[in-house]
Amino acid sequence: MKSLIYYGYSLAWKISRLLPEDFAYAMGDRFADRIYAKNGKGVKRLRSNYSRIASQSSVEELEKLVQDGMRSYLRYWVDTFRFPNWTKERTITTVVCENENYLRDPIALGRGCIVALPHAGNWDHAGAYFCSTGIPLTTVAEHLEPDKLFRRFLSYRESIGMEVLDLNTRAVAVLAQRLRAGKLVALVADRDLSQSGLPVQFVSGAAKMPAGPALLAIQTGAPLITAFVKYEGKGIRIIFNPEIPVPTSGSVSEKAQIMTQEMANVFAQRISESPVDWHMLQRIWVDE
Repeated sequence: MKSLIYYGYSLAWKISRLLPEDFAYAMGDRFADRIYAKNGKGVKRLRSNYSRIASQSSVEELEKLVQDGMRSYLRYWVDTFRFPNWTKERTITTVVCENENYLRDPIALGRGCIVALPHAGNWDHAGAYFCSTGIPLTTVAEHLEPDKLFRRFLSYRESIGMEVLDLNTRAVAVLAQRLRAGKLVALVADRDLSQSGLPVQFVSGAAKMPAGPALLAIQTGAPLITAFVKYEGKGIRIIFNPEIPVPTSGSVSEKAQIMTQEMANVFAQRISESPVDWHMLQRIWVDE
């Protein structure tokens, strides 16, 4: 079964790069519509998550959001499969940034910077943009199975210019080293994968989010900011929010709790503004 998964991804990777661009993305939409029509586990979870974010939507509006959300999710995959064909110029010119100084200023000052973001839009494209404009970054990745598939995604992200650490290793120590050296660390942080996340109030219920971004900021002095990536035309828009300050009093765990809750608040605001590009097909809320 694991071999079938690997070869399925490998085939999609190869075919998507060979197809004419418009046709490849049209096929992605058609495949997304088929997945939506089958209403499997991932679609049901996306609907459940969207119903929290867009709680005022009618049944018809929610279903349209789910269908469009699946199309956005498949667009991410078509992007991923075709990205090796992109030029550096295209990578840069298809990005619009808001408040980019929140990231570039601390990097220029040698302070390092932690960017926390949710699973929205194409975060790989965002990372490639900064690598292409002279700010390489370090991130972590969940160890996928089969291992060959994980290694392929690792090579893909490294080809973009990212340093990718396996979540199963001592990644936190390396991230702290990079920050103390004035580097950029980017962490997708709207879903806890460690089983040791901090409890937060997220939109309308209890959830858990990773403590890593806040703890790194507390330990290294690097600023923690958030970003939201959404699709726009044939590219992406990255919206940065101001630094989440480290509280001046309290224990490390208390400070991390306050900062992680603020991170969750910003995520909730940005996702509510553009839910269609939030690709969350997994459980988030712990009260379900």
